[in-house]
Amino acid sequence: MKERPTIIDFVERYTHRFPDNVYLREKVDGVWTETTQAQTRETAYRIGAGLMALGLEKGDKIALLSESRSMWILAELGALYAGAVDVPLSVNLTEVQDLLFRIRHSETKWILVSANNLPRIRAIIGECADVRKVIVFDDVAFNVDSLNEGEMRMSELIRMGEDFLSKDRQAFVDRYSSIGPDDYANISYTSGTTADPKGILLTHRNYTANVEQGASVINLNENDVMLIILPLDHCFAHVAGMYTMMSYGGSIAFVPIGKNALATLRNVPAAIRETRPHAMLSVPALARNFKKTIESGVKAKGPTVEKLYNFALKNAIAYNKEYYNRGGWKVCWRRPLMWIFDKLIFKSVREGFGGRMNFFVGGGALLDIELQRFFCAVGMPMFQGYGLTEATPIICSNSAGHAIFGSSGRIVKPMDCKICDEQGNEVPIGQKGEIVIRGENVMAGYWKNPKATAETVVDGWLHTGDMGYICPFDHDFLYVVGRFKSLLISPDGEKYSPEGFEDSLPEVSKYVNQVVLHNNQDPYTIVMIVPEKAALDEFVQGSGLDPASREGKEAKLRKIQEEIDSYRKGGAHEGLFPERWLPAAVVVCDEEFTIANKMMNSTMKIVRGKVEEHYADRIAYAYTPEGKDILNEKNMESI
Repeated sequence: MKERPTIIDFVERYTHRFPDNVYLREKVDGVWTETTQAQTRETAYRIGAGLMALGLEKGDKIALLSESRSMWILAELGALYAGAVDVPLSVNLTEVQDLLFRIRHSETKWILVSANNLPRIRAIIGECADVRKVIVFDDVAFNVDSLNEGEMRMSELIRMGEDFLSKDRQAFVDRYSSIGPDDYANISYTSGTTADPKGILLTHRNYTANVEQGASVINLNENDVMLIILPLDHCFAHVAGMYTMMSYGGSIAFVPIGKNALATLRNVPAAIRETRPHAMLSVPALARNFKKTIESGVKAKGPTVEKLYNFALKNAIAYNKEYYNRGGWKVCWRRPLMWIFDKLIFKSVREGFGGRMNFFVGGGALLDIELQRFFCAVGMPMFQGYGLTEATPIICSNSAGHAIFGSSGRIVKPMDCKICDEQGNEVPIGQKGEIVIRGENVMAGYWKNPKATAETVVDGWLHTGDMGYICPFDHDFLYVVGRFKSLLISPDGEKYSPEGFEDSLPEVSKYVNQVVLHNNQDPYTIVMIVPEKAALDEFVQGSGLDPASREGKEAKLRKIQEEIDSYRKGGAHEGLFPERWLPAAVVVCDEEFTIANKMMNSTMKIVRGKVEEHYADRIAYAYTPEGKDILNEKNMESI
């Protein structure tokens, strides 16, 4: 393979190396279907040639809107073979204007869409003057009876591609051979939570370089199965999923598509059991749901099993410590107990995940250390990684045999990484500052936004906007502690990153669902909490109170306060976070932070600015003497 291969070079190499290995696994009409690497390449040829037959020119933009499925990958690869630039669109973009902006700003000429999402394209197509054709993945769908003018089926496009290849295959070969490593592969748009979204330009070499870099920190085996739960519009699923699995001769499986996002999410447990994956890509929000499911299953087996489970969990956590320092003569007596309890309890837990799960990789947000300890204890380690789309995206990751819980993992190689202060000067090892990287994975820039590009990439160095530090005792490991933009600022100018507490409280407390801290040079910090109402109701009922009564509501609010106070002096979690930054007032939110209300983005990260905007009145109230009391009337209404 070339020294700086394109995605085309990459696909050609590995689909010829592993032609008969299953690559794509998808459930169609109740039956799991398999597509080999050779079949993947041949289908991509036909789709690419079909696009050329339609008149697609090298460099044309194609937008892709679909659930995660085999055809997404086949269509994208086909478009790349034809020399197109892919504009992946998230199915979580619920607003018409969000889709319209991306299609128009990217200068998209062709749209590839699943039948489920076709109505959304039809709603805006009249305002997309540059779009020449809409290609629909499905021949049969429950919500699309017939096609409109300007629309066609993917099956028809494939037939056109077969005809094109039979008559002028050399033209197709010439087209994909003309693609260079610095040609654009993607325009991936940011969530646009504070302004118009920026289009991140990722080249062919950005992708292939990051796959090579990723292999320096994570290893897989031939024929391993990876279940992809994350949306394919994000480059993390591309690099860590589709391209990495192709290079190892492994396969990727997809969660069966439901009639809506919630129905698809309900299909996750069955998909895990049926595909029996060796690895999964996840985010902390999903990992917490997995943990709750495990705990609910254990509780359902009765108090004896639950007590054994809790003892086994504590024993394993005490033995594993922070992973890198696990074991040792002082805790060697715990090892036989781990073996026994693994056979009695944790093996059945893993069977619920197919029985072959070697590890999860968590990205998208900071992963609470307690969550990492939990999954390692049950024998399915969840390793924290870190990256961002501008870095295509992997910057570092923990992995089997090479992990420090609490860190974001080993820095990929080859890549330069340094930590800088606010003036851009490199700081000593162990000191916090902005994470700045340089390597072949750094984006080409922002589409039609030279100002933002110049501010973000300086002399080849990507300024991530994230705060972190290099591990003092192992310089290969990076710690990420939060965003510069989300720093809390006290009246005296001291800054503090809130993510650690925000991730920890929902993890250690079953009464708290979501958390956002706020302090913008204010007298004290407040916390906005989305409560776990069912758990709180159960708690007060156990005390003989009616959850709907005033006494019951007060008891629920006091319980929330107890959970927060566990981080103060004398509490179970004393010392985890600086006392002065712990919240002095509580806002109980009356609705969850979700994608639908825009308080969570498409990668399931809470959008701080939207939460603060939505609860601005409650924040102001929390800074009054009345509002500082957790038993205030507004909290009583919300609980």
